[in-house]
Amino acid sequence: MINRFIGVGRLTKDPEYRTTPSGVSIANFTLAVNRTFTNAQGEREADFINVVVFRKQAENVSHYLAKGNLAGVDGRLQSRSYENNEGKRVFVTEVVADSVQFLEPKGNSNNVSQGQQRGNNNQQSSNVAADNPFANGNVDFEDELPFW
Repeated sequence: MINRFIGVGRLTKDPEYRTTPSGVSIANFTLAVNRTFTNAQGEREADFINVVVFRKQAENVSHYLAKGNLAGVDGRLQSRSYENNEGKRVFVTEVVADSVQFLEPKGNSNNVSQGQQRGNNNQQSSNVAADNPFANGNVDFEDELPFW
């Protein structure tokens, strides 16, 4: 039997972090994962996946992920139930993450576009290797490559 979840999406809010009385770290967050198709109005819908992660990975998630960050989650689906304060049975299905991958650079800000970041990196690399004709990526090989 196989019970495996792999998903990539954005956090809908900052992770909730807590520690159990026995000292185990736990982080919970919700991952918004786009569906591969659009609805009748042409809009792309998303599924909101509840994720729980434990121990050192939970600490890392609480320190380095925030609302809107892109993350990859690998884990298993788990269903559980509990009785709430009103005495009603509540059923929960969530992903217990084995691994959470941070898919954006540390300190990535929505104010700085990826294009601007690439432009800054290109400026730095061209300053370092000014004598290298291949450093700036502006070399045109179309005329010289037989398979082009």
